[in-house]
Amino acid sequence: MSTPPHDVARQGDVSLLDELLNKGLNPNLVDARGFSLLMIAAYSNQLEATKLLLEKGALPDSKDARGNTPLMGMAFKGYMEPSKALLAHKANVNFRNAEGTTPLMMCAMFGQVELAKLLIENGADKTLVDAQGKTAADHAQAKGLAADVVAVFR
Repeated sequence: MSTPPHDVARQGDVSLLDELLNKGLNPNLVDARGFSLLMIAAYSNQLEATKLLLEKGALPDSKDARGNTPLMGMAFKGYMEPSKALLAHKANVNFRNAEGTTPLMMCAMFGQVELAKLLIENGADKTLVDAQGKTAADHAQAKGLAADVVAVFR
């Protein structure tokens, strides 16, 4: 019985993943929830699998069924190295989901300050507002983060 490709990405089995991709596996394959192989690898903090998928043509801004990208998932998880790999492959730091939420706003919502700093260094726009008119700083403040942390998002 063979392992489903999304499980291979989740486990970070780079050798098997590379073999499957070389045999024609679509690097942008999605599961029933709209999660791409890249999303699963990045969400699972599998850096080498993330890099391999990007090198083999996985789209860094692929969207799941909720309109979120892998970089948005990193804002939830806080994984720095997969985030750097996504950014190196031109993931859009200002991508907006259906609610107008950006990765920086998600960093504020989940208290991921170090990742927020990385996004800002890579061009994240602090002035963008979501569908409710809130900026990343507004989300950080609503989360109850300390004033010096909220300042990162201003």
